[in-house]
Amino acid sequence: MSTKQERQKKIIELITDREITTQEDLAAKLTAAGFDVTQATVSRDIRELHLSKVPMANGGQKYAVIASGADVNDRYRRVLQEGLTGMDEAESILVVKTVSGMAMAVAAALDALDLPQVAGTIAGDDTIMLAIRKKEDLASVRELLRKQL
Repeated sequence: MSTKQERQKKIIELITDREITTQEDLAAKLTAAGFDVTQATVSRDIRELHLSKVPMANGGQKYAVIASGADVNDRYRRVLQEGLTGMDEAESILVVKTVSGMAMAVAAALDALDLPQVAGTIAGDDTIMLAIRKKEDLASVRELLRKQL
């Protein structure tokens, strides 16, 4: 097993066993486990492992592995239901409001839906901008998301 594979296996183990809330926390835990990592390495591993932030009981968020298969759809649907708070539109952009700190998780769930009408998403802390390919598709995407509210 290569160092990268070992490191990514350890990341999965850490976020499964503990509540890892930040990249800095994850990097510190990896360093304590004997891995020499930089912030850029941890960030890249998070992307490659398709980790997402999910809500915790205390209102914070932690990193989690999104499972594969049908379970993925259920988890993404739950993230959408828990995170979406409202929507607005501007030309062919759908502006989606979320619970504070949930925009990245909701954007990941939206990206996973792989909607052909959506060219891409940009997420902040509590706002996501969905670039809709054609203005006439805006209403159908809005309705699809409204059903999740």
